[in-house]
Amino acid sequence: MGSVLKLKGFCAKKVPGGKLLKVHVFFKHSNIEWVQLSGDFFLHPEETISAIEKALENVPLPATANYIASKIEHVLKENNAQLVGATPKDIAEAILEAME
Repeated sequence: MGSVLKLKGFCAKKVPGGKLLKVHVFFKHSNIEWVQLSGDFFLHPEETISAIEKALENVPLPATANYIASKIEHVLKENNAQLVGATPKDIAEAILEAME
C-alpha cells in the first residue's frame, strides 16, 4: 500500500475593499479535506461559516474558482446569509492560492 500525500496550505490576502481574508486548507491529490476561513469580513448569521467550511470538504481537485464559489453561494442562499467585505469568488481564489 502506498501512502497518500496530504498537504496544508495558507493564504492571507486583502480583497477589493480592503478586507483581510485568511484561508487554511488541508488537501490531497483528489480532494479538499478541510478549509478554515477567517479574516475581517462579515458573515450574518456568523454560524454560516461552519456550513461553508463543511460544504467545501471533499471538493474534487482540480477545482475552478467558479465551482468553489458556486458551492459557497449555495450555502449562503440555503442559510439566508449575507457575506460583507468579501465575495464567494474572493474566498474561492484564496483557497486555490493556498493550494499552490
